[in-house]
Amino acid sequence: MDAGNSIVKNYPKVRLRGIALPVEHGAWGFLFEPMLAAVAVAASFSSVWISLTVIGAFLMRQPLKIFLADLRAKRNLPQTTAALKFLLIYGSIFGVGFLGCLAFARIEFFIPFVIVAPLALYQIYSDASRRSRQLLPELSGSIAISSSAAVIALAGGWTLPAALALWGIFAARLIPSILYVRNRLNLEKGKPYSFIAVFAANLAALAAVGLLTANGLSPKLTLFMFGVLFWRAVVGLSPFRRKIKAMKIGVWEVIYGLLTVLSVILGYHFSI
Repeated sequence: MDAGNSIVKNYPKVRLRGIALPVEHGAWGFLFEPMLAAVAVAASFSSVWISLTVIGAFLMRQPLKIFLADLRAKRNLPQTTAALKFLLIYGSIFGVGFLGCLAFARIEFFIPFVIVAPLALYQIYSDASRRSRQLLPELSGSIAISSSAAVIALAGGWTLPAALALWGIFAARLIPSILYVRNRLNLEKGKPYSFIAVFAANLAALAAVGLLTANGLSPKLTLFMFGVLFWRAVVGLSPFRRKIKAMKIGVWEVIYGLLTVLSVILGYHFSI
């Protein structure tokens, strides 16, 4: 609190919210959907430290993006100093979580993080070069951050195939969601959009979760939810849709995300 007040006092003209927190509202769903579901179905003492590490890394992204962009442009502005301070604050959260992981989690739990390390580095590069709003960085970022589900599941005693399946469920949820929202917004604004890309992505996600379900690696309730997601994508880009504003599109995606999380939690706990 004192650090935050100091920043406000020293730099009253700097918009701190845009430095301290992600500007993309959907990013919070990328963080919490897989994490909440994983903690709910595979809770362990290690999951506390893993979650703290992931949250710290997530919060670091926005100030790091601003700091690296200013460093790359060889400029030192008030926002640069503010970004560095927030980076240190969030870095301490990451550090505490990381130390906890070292003390209470086994190294093999972090295999998924090793797998997505190149994607995370690409995300940092895209942020620094101000390309983070492009499609590829958004997709790579969603895959990277959803890997937290697999790490938490492994720490909770799940087998590697089961943990990777849980990660796959949320990757299959987030990737089509990104494509749907981008194209739905374009459609509502009268810009070019691709129904085929959204249809194919949602169909592939439904098929992937169906395959996991057939092999006992995903609840049937989650498969049903992916059927709902497929239907919302088809109707949402059809002439039968209701025209809605961008904020409401985002709100509905949050609702669909929470329902997906709920389907995973109930599905695993009650075998439905």
